[in-house]
Amino acid sequence: MKAFILGIIVTLACLAIAVYIYFSTGMAPVATSAQAMPFEKRLANMALRARVQKEMPKNPPMQPTEADYTAAAHEYVEHCAICHGLPGKDATAMADGMFPKPPQLFKGKGVTDDPPGETYWKIQNGIRLSGMAAFKGHLSDGETWQVAFLLANANKLPASVQTYLQSQQITSHGMGESEHAEREAGAAEHSPAKNAPKATADHHHH
Repeated sequence: MKAFILGIIVTLACLAIAVYIYFSTGMAPVATSAQAMPFEKRLANMALRARVQKEMPKNPPMQPTEADYTAAAHEYVEHCAICHGLPGKDATAMADGMFPKPPQLFKGKGVTDDPPGETYWKIQNGIRLSGMAAFKGHLSDGETWQVAFLLANANKLPASVQTYLQSQQITSHGMGESEHAEREAGAAEHSPAKNAPKATADHHHH
């Protein structure tokens, strides 16, 4: 019995040493272009699935309207499309250079089969060891739900929302070209006119 226990201890110690050597000598793949480690994808997906199922909200607090979908589409274009794509558009260079590659949410299954609460959790919290950022401090709770419903119903959005998304082209700013142009126009409209006449003081001669 003692020999059996000693054998288990030695085996575990050897495994721990092997893992340490694997990581400490630079053998582990860390570049985005490298092959995944053994079981990396399976273990990561298992951990993510378990955590999301445990913490995601089960009862969404809203039923989205067309106005909600429209607002969500603008948020999506500004914050999400550079990685997760747009309808009818190829993946961006940013998305192609990431590991794991972010899913193109308007192609194939996307997230349309996922409950809105699951997507809500991912937007709020991000996903560790991936390029998915946490937006809890940037998007309000209501905005997060709007985007979650937009993606849950990506295959049956109102026609106006589909047209808007299809009209966008992603720029280096991370938002669509027309979205960026609208922001620039709005900023110019509220800034002082460049050619406004300067006030001059009246000179009175006595």
